[in-house]
Amino acid sequence: MAVLVDRAAREVGQGRSGSCNYQGIGEEAAARELIAAIRQAMADAVSRGAGKELGLEQAAGELEWEIECAVIGIAGLDTEHDRRVISRMVSKVLYQLGIRVQHLIVENDGFAALLGATGGKPGILVIAGTGSIAFGVNDAQETARSGGWGHRVGDEGSGYWIGKQAIMAVLRAADGRGEPTLLQNLLLPHAGLERVDELFNWTYSDFYSVEKVGELSPLVSQAALAGDQVATRILQVAGEELFAAVRAVIDALDMKEKPFQMIMQGGVLQNDDRVRTIVVERVQQYAAQVVIEKAQNDPIYGVIAKGLAYLERQSGGK
Repeated sequence: MAVLVDRAAREVGQGRSGSCNYQGIGEEAAARELIAAIRQAMADAVSRGAGKELGLEQAAGELEWEIECAVIGIAGLDTEHDRRVISRMVSKVLYQLGIRVQHLIVENDGFAALLGATGGKPGILVIAGTGSIAFGVNDAQETARSGGWGHRVGDEGSGYWIGKQAIMAVLRAADGRGEPTLLQNLLLPHAGLERVDELFNWTYSDFYSVEKVGELSPLVSQAALAGDQVATRILQVAGEELFAAVRAVIDALDMKEKPFQMIMQGGVLQNDDRVRTIVVERVQQYAAQVVIEKAQNDPIYGVIAKGLAYLERQSGGK
């Protein structure tokens, strides 16, 4: 999602596209999605007649557009290598769109979501959607994160992780190495398959993707509700993994004995009562002063707040 605002934080243009995580779809595809969202926001700003007040006198996509501050909150920014790749990608995107930015800030999307969720107050944001991560900020404005290392080596407790565990459980059951599970009867029809060996082939085919495996997570919830013990254990472990991420952030920021808010986002935590309850109860047992909150704002507004705060500092608060 891309949003253009003026100095008064009034939205003047908005655009949307797909995932911009280069780790999942590649740098070129991520750049295309980023271009699509920004270009749509630019066109929206022009259609609203907001071009002149933003210094965007020309039609969307033409040279030259002037932006005082651009803040990019993007998935896949986890290491210094990622920062170099993404910064290069963003610079190319802005050049291709004909946008000149006076000050550019590039952050992990989870950090941006944290800013939007806590409103600047001490808090922890735990996200369990297709991926998973925990971010925190304390009263000294120090930040910490745990998890979020991607589907190949991390994202425990996420929709992808849950879906992958379900596939493994079905294969183990078919081998006789694991106990029978209702998951087979749910996963195979969902994927348009008839036999377990076809599930194996599907896993190593072009049809396999992080998003499609993440879509299996609700089926695990369905099986657990029907009393399936294998599915129940998968969700139990998912909840414990998410709690472990939150606990690591609490410890890193010395928040165990202090009041803070915890916000939970992502499809797993929003839609699976079992996983959400495990996380809430375990965190409440570990840090008694935690307050469970709903996010105050959409993540994009954390990004906007960061950019406006920068401009405020540059102008000396005037």
